[in-house]
Amino acid sequence: MTAPHVSTRRPPTIALCAGEASGDLLGAHLMAAIKARRPDVRFVGIGGPRMSAQGMENLYEQEKLAVRGFAEVVKRLPEILKIRTGLVRDLKRIRPDVFVGIDAPDFNLGVAEKLKKAGIATVHYVSPSVWAWRRERVKTIVHQVNKVLCLFPMEAELYQQAGGQAAFVGHPMAQVLPLDADQKAARLKMKIDLWETVFALMPGSRVSEIDYMAPLFFRTAKLLLKRYPSARFLLPVATAATRKRLLEILADDEFTGLPVQLMSAHADLACTAADVVLVTSGTATLEVALCKRPMVISYKISPLTYAYVKRKIKVPHVGLPNILLNKGAVPELLQRRAKPKKLAAAVAEWYESPQDVAALQQDFHDLHLLLKKDTAALAAQAVLAEAGVAETEAV
Repeated sequence: MTAPHVSTRRPPTIALCAGEASGDLLGAHLMAAIKARRPDVRFVGIGGPRMSAQGMENLYEQEKLAVRGFAEVVKRLPEILKIRTGLVRDLKRIRPDVFVGIDAPDFNLGVAEKLKKAGIATVHYVSPSVWAWRRERVKTIVHQVNKVLCLFPMEAELYQQAGGQAAFVGHPMAQVLPLDADQKAARLKMKIDLWETVFALMPGSRVSEIDYMAPLFFRTAKLLLKRYPSARFLLPVATAATRKRLLEILADDEFTGLPVQLMSAHADLACTAADVVLVTSGTATLEVALCKRPMVISYKISPLTYAYVKRKIKVPHVGLPNILLNKGAVPELLQRRAKPKKLAAAVAEWYESPQDVAALQQDFHDLHLLLKKDTAALAAQAVLAEAGVAETEAV
């Protein structure tokens, strides 16, 4: 009698690394789409709570990588470099079929370069802003990774022109968020009356951002409360660490009695329910746009970091909605212009200008259509292809 055949082939192993909350969301969607094609897949690397819920085996804590700006990174550089060295060492031992760096290019591209040299396929998911500044990075990135997955339509062509492989996969938020945002339904879910004045505050997803932006936003909220005494403020919280820091800041005597409601995630719900959103520049601005809400974009970083970045920027806007629409659709109050009085005035102008809001919402609707693709599916197909893993293989 012939002994039954037992396959010794290991399940596909995909390594991923997401350095912050926005990357965690992208990674979770990607993982779900990959599992739909290969339920036997193993995921290892660095991710946040959403990726962990999808089955990520975390080798290091994501929060330790969530720092921003040149000056801030310098302070944490030894720890970050230690994690990068350890991750490369661990992944060389594990030998995943592919490594996917999700955003965080300063960290992930260095990891990808070393793994590619070791014969491991590499994909970078989310192009750095090469179209905005430091365009010379394109040639370097082409050598560091096998393929770049781009969220915006103008990015893929830059890599292809440099001899690299790249694909526009759309933005996952444009797929997940409804094309027609329903403010009434959002307020009903949150038990907020339609007549109430509601502002959303989004000071950032990292503790370092919270330290800069939350006090500024809370001072702005105090001014808005004077103008609109019945106003309430919604603040979606990305991580336990940011919640802790926000509660510490709100406990200060300066902010006693400020009606700020902290929400665990659900940024889309907070944005949709709000009349106007005050938001820190970054991925969150796109989420606000896809929720079709008027916004005021602000940002403050250390003077050293700002001086460095300002010299490198090659586009007239920093907010993603303005960049993608190629116009100043929403105000940007940055650095020295990021003052409570200016921010409060800009928020109030939106609140008191319904015709302007209606025109902005049409722009955001068109933008949504441009970015709406089956992003997670396209990204999953590209990742499995680079891994050399068949989607239809029996498991």
